Amino acid sequence: MGRSKESFGKKEVRNKQAKKRKEKEQRKLERKDTVKKSSLDDMIAWVDENGVITSTPPDPTKKTEIDIESIEISIPKAEFRVQNTVRTGKLNSFDTNKGFGFIIDSDTRESIFVHINDCDTPLEPVGCKVEFETEKGLKGLKAINVKKIG
Repeated sequence: MGRSKESFGKKEVRNKQAKKRKEKEQRKLERKDTVKKSSLDDMIAWVDENGVITSTPPDPTKKTEIDIESIEISIPKAEFRVQNTVRTGKLNSFDTNKGFGFIIDSDTRESIFVHINDCDTPLEPVGCKVEFETEKGLKGLKAINVKKIG
């Protein structure tokens, strides 16, 4: 069988691939020859009083003391928050046979579970206004000290 003829395009592709291999090998040798600066001093960066990253350490005479207690990261501590414990809402549904129902909070519009044992007065008509406090129950918020107000 005869040998297949090699076209001009195939030669060009083969030459380009060989050239890329030589360039890659040369870059590899150059990386090996260069000396790496890997000392700890070359890796350290400093932040100045304005928050800018620099290569020089900050001036110790400009150092100021900061009270750690004055830094607030998130919400204030519980003792500083005002807690409104009494909420109002509307009785959405109540099953007297089973002894439980749900109240729609007038502020947050969330549905809160209520049990007949946590009610001070009987809750008869659905849609009446009630005043209540909340606590964490087994499956979410639970209304306690429920009083009918209207």
